[in-house]
Amino acid sequence: MATDLADRPYIKYSADVEKKPAGEDEDIKEIAEMINTIQKAQYNMHRHCYSGTHARTQGLVKGKFVVPDDLPQYLKQGELFEKGCEHPVVARYSTEPGDPGLDDRTAQPRGFAMKLFNVHGDFLEDGKDYPTQDIEFNSTPALDLADAKTTKEIIDLRIKYGGNQSELYRHLEQRSDCPLQKARDMVYNTHLESTRQYSQTAYRFGDYIMKYVLVPDSETQRKLHDEEVRVAHGADILHRWLRDSHANHEATYLFQVQLCENLQDQPVEYAGKIWDPEKYPFQTVAKIIFPPQESFDYERKMFWEDHMRVDPWHGLKAYQPLGGPNRLRKVVYPASSGLRRRMNGRKEINVTDIDQVP
Repeated sequence: MATDLADRPYIKYSADVEKKPAGEDEDIKEIAEMINTIQKAQYNMHRHCYSGTHARTQGLVKGKFVVPDDLPQYLKQGELFEKGCEHPVVARYSTEPGDPGLDDRTAQPRGFAMKLFNVHGDFLEDGKDYPTQDIEFNSTPALDLADAKTTKEIIDLRIKYGGNQSELYRHLEQRSDCPLQKARDMVYNTHLESTRQYSQTAYRFGDYIMKYVLVPDSETQRKLHDEEVRVAHGADILHRWLRDSHANHEATYLFQVQLCENLQDQPVEYAGKIWDPEKYPFQTVAKIIFPPQESFDYERKMFWEDHMRVDPWHGLKAYQPLGGPNRLRKVVYPASSGLRRRMNGRKEINVTDIDQVP
């Protein structure tokens, strides 16, 4: 099996795998302003400014990212995976929309983001002063905000009709990507520690191109997947489930990569298409381990929300974010973070050591 995977026709990374469309820069500028509009609306409700997406924290944990020493040579890509190693990691579970008060019983995509420390190598320009590798995930494998043009159109509709689902759906049903746009409202609503998390977008993987996934690895976590959120569970069930599970059990995840073999079937620019895992299998390159701990420490929560951010452009060149959605993040994330700090009277802290995080 390993030999078969090693011999597959993986596409080599080069700068020309990205094809930036005309007008993208203008679209991204407008999107940054739209995200700030959403943030200001939440500030008006809560008198506190949150991020434009993933506003609701469900848990924060510390652990380690472990790379085995026996990876096959073709998977030893970039400084993180060239040899066996361990990196301290802090991670945050979240609910994706920009409303920090969203009821957990409302089925929506969930997020996971982590920051690896003690990273060494050749860094991307935006994060060259911070020796971290930032990695983010979403519980849906395809990204509905699939490119900049789509993002501008969909966020505009959500701003106008987000409080009226039937009216929003009426507009979505006029679009060719309607199934993709509605998929977020049909996700399975379950325990976050049992939920697979996906990169959605493409990244460089040393000599190659990848998407990645986080897979719950323990039997305890897999059993939790059978529990679906019900009305009787209450509006804050997800963080309570996490607190109970993380307090009593070690949590482990496999970090797997999916390599690109066909740029037409596995597009880099359009993130709304799933790279079929049956045709292009995921391969394990690391394990993340979180020992038993308190997953809803209030000091840690406020430190992350008020001072930190995870940004995929803070990391090594070997794992450069690719495609339109990631070029969008390069602009939108700093703009969103900057507004948040100004409105809350806080300073951004780009932590460089895990001990800086409470």
